[in-house]
Amino acid sequence: MPLYAYRCTQCGHRFEKIQNFSAEPELECPKCGGMLERPLTAPRLHFKGAGWYVNDYAAKSSESSTESAPSESTPPATKTDGTSPAPAAAPAATPASTTPSSNS
Repeated sequence: MPLYAYRCTQCGHRFEKIQNFSAEPELECPKCGGMLERPLTAPRLHFKGAGWYVNDYAAKSSESSTESAPSESTPPATKTDGTSPAPAAAPAATPASTTPSSNS
């Protein structure tokens, strides 16, 4: 149930009252019988902690993007006759050893 603030327009008496949403507002000052008004008040709501945005939607840091730095490549050299050199042959793959090593 919300807490409503009231202020008398005649004597200035201020008080608060817990009422249902459906309850009729107070109209008469309990001290002098004058007319009451409900001034606007700041809500009594305060969020603490990191919050849902930081926990759920913030950008995640990527380790792979920081580890791999772009390598500098040089353009292929051209021969004096204006043609590009032939690409180097790929090194031959050596078969891996399939014999298990024994630890004695």
